[in-house]
Amino acid sequence: MNSNLPKVPTKRPRGRPPKSRQSATASLPMELPVAVRPAEAAPVPVPIVLRHLAPAKVSEVYESYWRFAAERQEIFFRRVRDEAPPWTNNPVLSVYKFTNAYRASDRVSQYLIRNVIYRGDLPKSPREVFFRILLFKLFNKIETWELLEHTLGPITFEDYRFNAFDAVLSRAMHAGRRIYSAAYIMPPGSGAFGQSAKHRNHLLLLERMMADRLAERLGQIRTMQEGFEKLRAYPTIGDFLAYQFITDINYSEITNFSEMDFVVPGPGARDGLRKCFIDPGGLNEAELIRMMADLQEQEFARLGLDFQSLWGRRLQLIDCQNLFCEVDKYARVVHPQIAGRTGRLRIKQKFEPTSAPIKFFYPPKWKLNDKIH
Repeated sequence: MNSNLPKVPTKRPRGRPPKSRQSATASLPMELPVAVRPAEAAPVPVPIVLRHLAPAKVSEVYESYWRFAAERQEIFFRRVRDEAPPWTNNPVLSVYKFTNAYRASDRVSQYLIRNVIYRGDLPKSPREVFFRILLFKLFNKIETWELLEHTLGPITFEDYRFNAFDAVLSRAMHAGRRIYSAAYIMPPGSGAFGQSAKHRNHLLLLERMMADRLAERLGQIRTMQEGFEKLRAYPTIGDFLAYQFITDINYSEITNFSEMDFVVPGPGARDGLRKCFIDPGGLNEAELIRMMADLQEQEFARLGLDFQSLWGRRLQLIDCQNLFCEVDKYARVVHPQIAGRTGRLRIKQKFEPTSAPIKFFYPPKWKLNDKIH
């Protein structure tokens, strides 16, 4: 084997045993020959063997991963340029709802970055910024944040009172309003905090984090994995939520990790990985995601795809992880014969364009905002 091949680094949450694999690191040749496809069509799709991924074997969904990413990003830029719809000729992307290729470009992330983290009239101390981020993310719903702010005024930890926040949220629930996003499920937390109402347990969880001075502790660590582990130690927060939360905190100035430091696949991404890779070739899920990030330019070029990056920012690990979740949904329609882990067959949400265009704004430390206009 070529000793000059690049190594795929692996960072795994401490205390969790690695899955069985052939070696501690995987070597990836950088020459990218065309995929070897079966000469004749078969009733059951035959795995596509990509020699540059050997010994990994991929299905036809693997190629759709890259095509989906390129077309979804093209839709993004057409909307940024304020072009009139339709923004795509792809019948699946035009009908169903999918997130952006870049997580930070999604509507909720954009609201968090601009209106919660970097809003000029709110306190900028790490403690206050952390409080706002976690309060927003525990519900992950713009309407809930705006309800609290409309009722209680500008949201700060200095003015936070459990009874006041509980009263607003309880009234909303009794009126039949949904205060949590459907994007992911927050565990109720009653076993840890003893409250019958889910939102009360989450307010108490946030209070515990503030009492532990978690914002200050996160500001002192060096790696995203350490931040993940500190969040993971709290009740109701599993691997997926801890990774999502540390990513959101890292949009702020509290931390300054590279988004290429660390990745944790969520349930949807695991389904997408299973559909793309018939045989992972000894790589675990995190290593497969890192491989996709490392090979993105070569694969787009191999497939003749003109992928527009985010004003020069490559797809990061969090973005490649999210894309696996989205291609899992996409494959339910485009590749229904490829089974995932959950066996889901339909895409639930239809695409409905928002009435107000988003004025895109990214963490200033990324140095993208001057390039947008």
